[in-house]
Amino acid sequence: MPTLPAPARAGRRPSGPVAKSKFRPEIQGLRSLAVLMVVSYHIWIGRVSGGVDVFLLISAFLMTLQFTGRFKQGRPMDLVRHWLHLFRRLLPAVVVVLLATLAATFALLPPTRWVEVVHQAWASLFYFENWLLQGLAVNYYATDHSLASPLQHFWSLSIQGQVFILWPVIFATVAVLCRRFSLRYRATLAYVFAVIFALSLTYSVIFTATNQAVAYFDTFARLWEFALGTLLALVLPGLNFAKPVRVVMGWVGVAAMLSCGVLLQVQTAFPGFVALWPTLAAVAVIAAGQSGSRLGVDRILSSKFLVRLGDNSYALYLWHWPILVIALAWSGKDHAGWLSGTVIIALSLVLAFLTTKYVEKPFREWKWPEVKRRRSVIAIAACLAVACAPLLGFQYKQDLDLKAAQAQAFNDNPGAHALVPGYVDLVSDGAKTLPTAEQLPEDWATLSGPCEGDAKPGDKQLQDKCQQNDVGEDADREILVLGDSHSQQWLAALAPLAEAEHWKVTALLLGGCHFMPENPDADAGCNDFNAAAFRYAAEKSPDTVFMVGTMASPSSPDEQLIYGFDQTVTNFNDLGIEVVAIRDNPRYDYNVTECALSKGVDSADCKSDQPEVLAAESPFAAVQGTFGNAAFLDMTDLLCDGITCPSVVGNVFVYLDDNHLSRTYVTSMAEMFEERWFAATGWQR
Repeated sequence: MPTLPAPARAGRRPSGPVAKSKFRPEIQGLRSLAVLMVVSYHIWIGRVSGGVDVFLLISAFLMTLQFTGRFKQGRPMDLVRHWLHLFRRLLPAVVVVLLATLAATFALLPPTRWVEVVHQAWASLFYFENWLLQGLAVNYYATDHSLASPLQHFWSLSIQGQVFILWPVIFATVAVLCRRFSLRYRATLAYVFAVIFALSLTYSVIFTATNQAVAYFDTFARLWEFALGTLLALVLPGLNFAKPVRVVMGWVGVAAMLSCGVLLQVQTAFPGFVALWPTLAAVAVIAAGQSGSRLGVDRILSSKFLVRLGDNSYALYLWHWPILVIALAWSGKDHAGWLSGTVIIALSLVLAFLTTKYVEKPFREWKWPEVKRRRSVIAIAACLAVACAPLLGFQYKQDLDLKAAQAQAFNDNPGAHALVPGYVDLVSDGAKTLPTAEQLPEDWATLSGPCEGDAKPGDKQLQDKCQQNDVGEDADREILVLGDSHSQQWLAALAPLAEAEHWKVTALLLGGCHFMPENPDADAGCNDFNAAAFRYAAEKSPDTVFMVGTMASPSSPDEQLIYGFDQTVTNFNDLGIEVVAIRDNPRYDYNVTECALSKGVDSADCKSDQPEVLAAESPFAAVQGTFGNAAFLDMTDLLCDGITCPSVVGNVFVYLDDNHLSRTYVTSMAEMFEERWFAATGWQR
């Protein structure tokens, strides 16, 4: 994980665009402890250690020393040269790890994960992985690391890359102001970064309390950790602790760092105020500095082993996570044991040493790019080109596959039509099954775009969950889709029907949240969302609400009406709103699509007898005819053939995973969906 490159050691002439400070081996040792915490907690304990937060602080500390030294020497900041020099040193190791991870992904991970890894490779290469993960709301604390992205750890590198651009701008701006108005540079910087610290920490505490999973990857929620490192660098020259105090500070700081992940519930608290624990612990160690005592912890931190490991800490951080994730995915395990974990750490150390010695160090000592800016640009562009080539090649192949699939005749991919009585199989030999394995994870149904105009909810918690089609206010009917991803998947059939009939469709969808009345067993966020969605429906008064009305159990015929279904329908009917409810699709306790991809469509392991996963009678039978204005749809006969529930029907994958239907398959059901919609509702065309 990158902090800024370590200051020049004694006996070496400083190089690079920014003045270096005197080498402090205990900081290099501290960096080693931090990376060991990250690696060991990830691999053996499956928890977050707080080591990343220490890295963030150290990087800001070292960067501040560089720029204050430059100002003191009266040298220009020369930000462009600084950035070129810095990223030229950081990128080569990143490129090597990205290429190796891509190769291992294509060789060892199922094709359904390839597109995700390629997208994250782009984000990692250009330092916006944290923003991508924010959008995906990834659970960084998931104990099953085999399901994580092998590039997920680049979130912290992305935040650092962003700060490596922002911080120098602040340093340079303050320098201009100080020279113009005769202000003291260090004091002015201290005021500026104290404000950043206070604002960012306040934001981080509030955001973490409301949405911790997203706040974890938020750049502004992390700025206070960088600001703390900067403030430490600014005030440290004025601190003068006695030798016994330095000894105690050092040991207390190290003990607090090492115990952070064990004693704190990091999973639910970072990066809020709890992250002060590891960062203040690191502050204590850095402030203690060289104690001059044989009892000081700095003697251990300054040891050759830890200093040498600190030299390799960046590469070690880069390597350990993809090796862990790919090893677990390949072995089918959800966590590493002591033996396998030791092997993963050993391999990570070897690759980190080789990467540092043969990639990072040679590029760092390469003098040619330092002569002119143009040469630095060329060096950086060359690194990016090496990484971009396979990414562009993969995406080009994806485009070719997609065009080839779209060119296939309907006869080659009839999908649900294959289960319609009288179907004649005309699939040609060698026809590609759709969607392709790589495209499956993205084969989700959506509407045209976000809600705008009158359809845009006033409630903020609904706004980013609201979609609508392109039909305007002159629509013949208005339909509101409510629920979770199981409602979303039917948009692939509802959207073309609505477009043909000139119906306006609005969807308010929250993953994992069935639409229902307030449920004491449901998540508070789900209850709040559903209450807001009901208020929206009451305000907009659509003609119809569409929702999933039942819930199937994984690999079981047990199926029940959604909690409070009777009350939900009654509440909407009382508002004069019709309800169209559709039956849930069978669910499984394993990924049926990946099973088919790895073992074959006809494998007995990937097939379920229909009675094992689908109830003989729909739960709707118990409420049929009991409501004033409700209609019920059942499409399960187009998911199962009466004997089994196949993973592929009509040369189309039925499922995305273990419970979600693919957009391609639902689209193939559109004609039958339309017929049953009109039959159930009694609407006239």
